[in-house]
Amino acid sequence: HLVESGGGSVQAGGSLKLSCAASGDIDGYDSGCMGWFRQAPGKEREGMATIANDGTTTYAQSVMGRFTIAKDNAKNPLYLRLNSLRHEGTGMYYCAADNRECFGGVNSLLPTAYSYWGQGTQVTVSS
Repeated sequence: HLVESGGGSVQAGGSLKLSCAASGDIDGYDSGCMGWFRQAPGKEREGMATIANDGTTTYAQSVMGRFTIAKDNAKNPLYLRLNSLRHEGTGMYYCAADNRECFGGVNSLLPTAYSYWGQGTQVTVSS
């Protein structure tokens, strides 16, 4: 239902912009929070950035100041701008959404807060 794009290979210090589009009919899928998650090889999925329906944004401390999440209501509803990428930024990046009430905050960075997931887009950062 959610389709990510924009991943690729980049050198450390470089930038990427990820996009997430809704495919099909997900009623009210984004009426709660939407977010971006990263899963590195052999590690658990972790929240990078989220945005609530009122525009409130929440970032993991590791990406604060370098990543920017944005949302619009057009064809690609969610973006993630990744600046100053580091080698540890390598992983599969997933878009997630949920229609439950959500006001952002640290709980919105938990994977369990989301019902809808994309298939992911790979980001590889070389040092």
